[in-house]
Amino acid sequence: MYNVSISTNKLTIGYEPTSGSSLKGREVVVQADLTFSLHEGEMVCMLGPNGCGKSTLLRTLAGLQPALGGEIQPNPDPSVKGREASKQMALVLTERLSMDNTTVHDVVAMGRYPYTSFLGGLTDEDETIIEEALKAVGFPLTDNPSSITLSPFNAHSDGEKQRILIAKALAQQTPIILLDEPTAHLDLPHRILVLRLLRQLAHEQGKTILISTHELDLALALSDRILLMSPGKGIQLDTAENLKKADAFTSAFGMDIFSPLG
Repeated sequence: MYNVSISTNKLTIGYEPTSGSSLKGREVVVQADLTFSLHEGEMVCMLGPNGCGKSTLLRTLAGLQPALGGEIQPNPDPSVKGREASKQMALVLTERLSMDNTTVHDVVAMGRYPYTSFLGGLTDEDETIIEEALKAVGFPLTDNPSSITLSPFNAHSDGEKQRILIAKALAQQTPIILLDEPTAHLDLPHRILVLRLLRQLAHEQGKTILISTHELDLALALSDRILLMSPGKGIQLDTAENLKKADAFTSAFGMDIFSPLG
């Protein structure tokens, strides 16, 4: 029996239009009646065409925007903010970050924010957790740790930056990590390395990892299960093999994505 780490019941997701929109005051529903459970120690890749609500679902699960209906367990209570909220889930977004005069150590140390004192000082335990997080994502710290930890974040490649941000999420020590297109700006070798790394972290550290991605081939090969989202038609959560047998991908994408030449 797998332990459930996060579940939804008839969840409705969407947003309220901004002040300049003609739809202001009206809720825009992106998806409704979403019921599923994610387990400890598994990596789930979320696939679906643009606009189907993948990023909206991630942000709703993380509590960055309110659900329009239904339930999430554990519930990301919007009244729980700051340090306490950051102990529940870690979220890695897809935006490219530029941090001038910020070291790798500083970026990963941000993950320790929920646990630091009022003055924000780091203990020896915090420093050990930061070092272990960087080791977990493949940075060679044994010979000269300061060569990595004190190097500027902006001096690193996109692939290395992505691993540093994953290390920050690990340092946050949450049971659940949500990632929105973590391979979006990476070349093929780094896309493979990042998804392999996330799968390994899920299996070895017992974390629940949910990834929104367009990496179809890699998701099919590396994920434990696929959360397949169709525009306005809800989701299916199953193994890649079962979804292919049910022709679910053709239904979700509106075409046979496994035979691009027709």
